[in-house]
Amino acid sequence: MSSFWRHLDKLESYLCQLLLACFVCLLFVQIVARSVFGNSITWIEELSVILFVWFAYFGASYAARMYAHNRVSFHINRLPRSVARWVEAVGDLAWIGFNLVFIRYAIEYLSLMKPFVKAQTLGWPMKWVMLVLPVAFTLMTLRILQVNYLKLVRGQDPRDPDEVDMAALAAATRAEAV
Repeated sequence: MSSFWRHLDKLESYLCQLLLACFVCLLFVQIVARSVFGNSITWIEELSVILFVWFAYFGASYAARMYAHNRVSFHINRLPRSVARWVEAVGDLAWIGFNLVFIRYAIEYLSLMKPFVKAQTLGWPMKWVMLVLPVAFTLMTLRILQVNYLKLVRGQDPRDPDEVDMAALAAATRAEAV
């Protein structure tokens, strides 16, 4: 099963990188078209917005896996780590509940969407554009469950990759001084 999660991590990471690269390149082309040629390419704007939204949702799922999502943690950091894990798990349980409600309503929303509702310049059916909602929130829910499994069952403590470890930083500084 760990092979599945490793492949999913890579897939999510590559998908986010691809979406980011695509919409940044498209926006660059749009800026050049406007500034240099004085002409706008309308479909680029719409496609860029769609790619950005997909990037944001898949990025949120990946952040949940990396334990790098936004969370108020000042009060949790004051608790012993064994207690803090369970407090975080209760918060994550509420998050999962929200996601399940959101997934349900997103699916309902997609089922009610008429086939003639299309993206204005691209002409794509909006059902396909909005499909990111239930897909990304389902993936995010799986990621929350995965992280809690690692914390509570396996005893691994995933930390935010952007969090600064002051003890390691001080040790590295002392090592450089010598």
